[in-house]
Amino acid sequence: MQLKSFRLPLGLAGACLLAAPSLHAQTPPASTLERISQTGTVRLGYREGSAPFSYLDAQGKPIGYSIDLCLKVVDALRKQPGAPRNLNVEWLPVNSSNRIAAVQSGRVDLECGVTTSNKERRQLVSFAIPTFIAHTRLLVRSDSDIQSIRDLRNRTVVTTRGTSSEQLFTDYSRERALNARLNLGQSDREAFAQVESNQAQAFVMDDVLLYTLRAGSAQPANYRITGEKISIEPLALMLRKDDPGFKKVVDGEIRRLIQQGEIYGIYQRWFQSPIPPKGTNLDLPMSYLLRDSFKAPTDWTPDYL
Repeated sequence: MQLKSFRLPLGLAGACLLAAPSLHAQTPPASTLERISQTGTVRLGYREGSAPFSYLDAQGKPIGYSIDLCLKVVDALRKQPGAPRNLNVEWLPVNSSNRIAAVQSGRVDLECGVTTSNKERRQLVSFAIPTFIAHTRLLVRSDSDIQSIRDLRNRTVVTTRGTSSEQLFTDYSRERALNARLNLGQSDREAFAQVESNQAQAFVMDDVLLYTLRAGSAQPANYRITGEKISIEPLALMLRKDDPGFKKVVDGEIRRLIQQGEIYGIYQRWFQSPIPPKGTNLDLPMSYLLRDSFKAPTDWTPDYL
């Protein structure tokens, strides 16, 4: 069939040009799954120094417990109807200060780090089913007289900028008039270094990270973690809010890993076996709280957390 050419009247043509979208403008995908299908790429956010969850190996490759879980999700995405045959992974570094903004903006599809699902953050982003439950505690020098958060009156305390521990300690110190000075490190390692150098008397953070930093230090015996549990911290993969299709895939794969028992092997690899770079074994059995949560895996967490 031969196509006939025609011309619009000048006025009507101008109106159409004004109404039509630019040929160079691209309408953003309605969902993460749509964008992944269009581009053939899934964008994963990782942390550079948050072992054993998300950190870099000697070759600069992201590794860790959260990384393994995210790669399982990528495998699940490859099995989705209409998914590209060769789904590529683009790795993007994030830190405690910019990780939420990276997910909100769509720069990162799935954050594979060590992020607490709490009420404040759930107003901004979504979280998958929790895959670790930590407690906030204190790391101090072994010769310190600090046993509890109540002993921090008029002391200098450090935590990592942008973490839930920052707000937790700020509120606690104000409510109890501790008059404590709070220093903020740009990374967990930088915060720990302040205790090493006696710039701070205590490091408040998720206990699993404190145990990892202590184990990887030059003299682990110089530090101890206090017994007091200041808060419960459910850790989960983070994704964009109001994206039910993508969340269904992420939660579905995490639920499968739990129900089929695969997650126990992944946990053992990172928490009960030697890990890079020094072959450190955290020897941290799965907590009762986490094991119990796996009996009925859900992304629901109480609003007081």
